[in-house]
Amino acid sequence: MKVLHITRMLPQEMLGPMYLSRSLKDAGHEMECLVLPDPRWLSKIREFKPDIITWSLMTGSHNQIFDVNRLLKSKFDFFSIMGGPHVTFVPDCVTDPAIDALCIGEGEGAIVELADRLEAGEDWHDVQNMCYADDKGGFIKNPLRPLVDDLDALGFPDRSMLYEAASIYRDSPRKVVVTQRGCPMLCSFCFHHAWKKKIYGARNNKYVRKRTVSHVIDEVNDIRSKYPLDFVHFLDDIFNLRSDWLEEFSERWPKEVGLPFDVILMANMTKEEHIVQLKKAGCVYARIAFEAANDYIRNAIFRKNTDRQQLIDASRWIKEQGIRLGSLNMLGGPGGTLEDDIDTIRLNIECGVDHPLCSIVQPYPEFELNDITKNLGIAVANTDDFPANFNRESSIIVDEKQSIENLHKWFPILVRFPKLLPVARRTMGSKLLSKPLLWMYMLWSEWLVTEQNQMYQKAQGLNGFKHWGPWDFSKRVVTKGTMRIIGTVGGKVVSRLAQRTQTKLQMGDERVVAHMD
Repeated sequence: MKVLHITRMLPQEMLGPMYLSRSLKDAGHEMECLVLPDPRWLSKIREFKPDIITWSLMTGSHNQIFDVNRLLKSKFDFFSIMGGPHVTFVPDCVTDPAIDALCIGEGEGAIVELADRLEAGEDWHDVQNMCYADDKGGFIKNPLRPLVDDLDALGFPDRSMLYEAASIYRDSPRKVVVTQRGCPMLCSFCFHHAWKKKIYGARNNKYVRKRTVSHVIDEVNDIRSKYPLDFVHFLDDIFNLRSDWLEEFSERWPKEVGLPFDVILMANMTKEEHIVQLKKAGCVYARIAFEAANDYIRNAIFRKNTDRQQLIDASRWIKEQGIRLGSLNMLGGPGGTLEDDIDTIRLNIECGVDHPLCSIVQPYPEFELNDITKNLGIAVANTDDFPANFNRESSIIVDEKQSIENLHKWFPILVRFPKLLPVARRTMGSKLLSKPLLWMYMLWSEWLVTEQNQMYQKAQGLNGFKHWGPWDFSKRVVTKGTMRIIGTVGGKVVSRLAQRTQTKLQMGDERVVAHMD
């Protein structure tokens, strides 16, 4: 069977479809990828003649994908299957006549069985993890197959599938790697607790799984043998999840790989020895999830189970080891105030954060935060009301909404330049200034990435004019500005070809124009 995965250009490579491709190819099927915008996208589909087209959906951008899928169904004959968080938590979308099935939960085993059945001309409706529409206007969800318990057995994600479709990912010297699946935390704003509790009903000992250190090292060395690779971005929710694993990794990585890398850590699991080990292994950048300075918001609402001192201690240990400190923060938490959000900035300042990352609360379907906002009467009315650009606006009814959205744009600047707070306060309630503040935010974010790149390059012993900060910054801004224009033009081409659909496929939010780690 020929399988095609269609995705829009995202700011970093997508591992999920790579794992699906590995499973399909190991089972004897073909899989390719199409990255939009692409002026030849319809011709490429016509030439490849896919039997199955797969999509991965996030809430907020789901309607655009539905529109494009309907368009393609009117032009081509294929089996349409959608996966990802949105359809897992909002499966009633399968009643759309253009959608043949949804894949709920993990998809490697399900997509292979589906392809095998379709190729053999057999009925597929009892395949586990599948969800499909019935003839009464409802839908049927099949039982789930067990979670993959041995991640090593999945093999390495098939990067060629994406890299052949988009050279921007192939040629990047920074590649994304994950070492685990699942998370033991119960953060109310994250899909993990809902996936674990509501979808699988699993305990942590089954849900949280880790690849072996050997398998991770072998994958990275395999990538390096085929593609440019100077830096590894570990995307795990909690890299220091297991002390024994981290100890082995820290001993072996510098000897067997020797590349600099970055990680995300959980403050309430972080010990000083973890940071010493990471520094020894070659870590140059570590992020800590602050989320909110207010204890009530951080723990009662966001369910972080982390006290302020743990955040301060973990940050201090990172700074003492000379590792760049990043933070993850959220504004607009239900029950909080604008002053609470400003206090989160003060906490970042106190901890000496080098690279603050900030988003605005989005209570997605089936997340506990969605239940909390419903109980407070401030929830999003329906899934179509979620913004595609999750870090531009608040989707819940909160006091001083405009001020929170504008503070988000000021956030990383105020952490570095706290004396600008009086100026920021005078602009926070202004709708008129929202666009200028957005551009200010994106430009400053690019400078933070330039600082980050200089740190990466220093770790690799690189110097010279092309690594000079102002040159890197200028090149980045010009390149990504051009990408934005190309993405917008590409969207218009798609829109004309679509005729009846007004979908514009574009790369144009700050996750691409600026950065989203």
